[in-house]
Amino acid sequence: MKKVRTRFAPSPTGYMHIGNLRTALYGYLFAKKEGGEFILRLEDTDSKRYVGGAVQIIYDTLKDAGIVYDEGPDIGGPCGPYIQSERAQIYMEYARKLVGLGGAYYCFCDRERLESLKDENGVGRYDKHCLHLSKQEVEEKLAAGVPYVIRQNVPEEGSGSYEDMVYGKVTVDFKDIEDGILIKSDGLPTYNFANVVDDHLMGITHVIRGSEYLSSTPKYNLMYDAFGWERPVYIHLPPIMKNAHEKLSKRNGDASYQDLVEKGYIKEAIVNYIALLGWSPKDNREKMTLGELEESFSLAGINKSPAIFDEPTLRWLSGEYIKEMSEEEFAARARAFLQKSKAYGKYDEEKLLKILKTRVEILGEIPEKIDFLEEYGPFPEALYYNKKMKSDAEIAKAVLPAAKEALSSLQTFENGAIYATLCGLAGEKGMKNGQVLWCVRIALTGRENTPGGASEMAELLGKERSLARISSAMAALGV
Repeated sequence: MKKVRTRFAPSPTGYMHIGNLRTALYGYLFAKKEGGEFILRLEDTDSKRYVGGAVQIIYDTLKDAGIVYDEGPDIGGPCGPYIQSERAQIYMEYARKLVGLGGAYYCFCDRERLESLKDENGVGRYDKHCLHLSKQEVEEKLAAGVPYVIRQNVPEEGSGSYEDMVYGKVTVDFKDIEDGILIKSDGLPTYNFANVVDDHLMGITHVIRGSEYLSSTPKYNLMYDAFGWERPVYIHLPPIMKNAHEKLSKRNGDASYQDLVEKGYIKEAIVNYIALLGWSPKDNREKMTLGELEESFSLAGINKSPAIFDEPTLRWLSGEYIKEMSEEEFAARARAFLQKSKAYGKYDEEKLLKILKTRVEILGEIPEKIDFLEEYGPFPEALYYNKKMKSDAEIAKAVLPAAKEALSSLQTFENGAIYATLCGLAGEKGMKNGQVLWCVRIALTGRENTPGGASEMAELLGKERSLARISSAMAALGV
């Protein structure tokens, strides 16, 4: 049985789109599961779309996601070079072979003639004009240096069929396929030709790519068949949608892998979630490490239905990964986000991180969650209202003076002692603990939501600042 070889062949056009990363991930997981090899190849022959620095982004993203390739531009391998722009002579050699086999032909038509084939809407189809040139005419034009492209010779009748492992049998009428350009006038190949030549020469056994290539595959198969090459196994992946009607798209500004990391999503959670966009494990688990994905992945679990990118689910998953981290690991990952806060360096970092660990799902939330430590000012009395706690501004007027007095007498201003003191105060006043704790927390922070309760916030702020804030809140209430 032939060893499984899969590939990821991105164009260096910017950040790593979620769909591209999923293609890479599935190719990697399938190769790992089957004891095969995973190859990285860069398809950079479209110079108009090339973005400076994008190649490094591809390398960095795959490394960051834990996707390790066996061969590639930066590590080499037996099938190199792995960058298309460095393989121009190879493509030209095979294009000329394909011409000799009748699967392609030289086209010398200039722009004016090509424009004349279009209708008023700018839509046109090449009419095979140059296919009918005699061998002598072709040789004369080549000798004279007339500019040319090489076009694929697609049959005018019949259809092409193939079996896709996700979508089943796919058939496309040849009349719906134009004689596309294989070699451009600059001597570089188009994707349609280069990917066929490269996949064959690199021994790719399984081609995993997006479903947008379903209808293009028959024209690739025409080339495989003309050369007498074995076709690969095709696995086309369902689209990733932002909702029921719109595809997730980098052009529309939808999040890339880098965007999600910068927002503070845990990278392992991102990879985990991307794996589930179009694939379901047999046991329906949602949280899976990369190692577990390598063991569980199978092509049979890929769905043909579009996958909806649901950010709340990713958010939840990110939170689950945070909960399982050690305090040391969380601190190492969270520190960069903590440093963006005005509160950084002014409070006990260890205590701050311990409080945040169980209360954040995205690291990027950290600055906003603790901004109250440095930003405190007038706030609406309505914040004191809480139906569940049976609290309101009138309750606060009774609670805050007593709380200030009780906390002033504390010698050890730490969480346990503060909590016990406030709960004791509630007992003395015949109130529920929640009434006292809610009012004090609102007075201390001026926020409805904080990453901890009243006693934790008071400990963070310290005795002097806590008493000053309670005094300020009392003044605002007129007590």
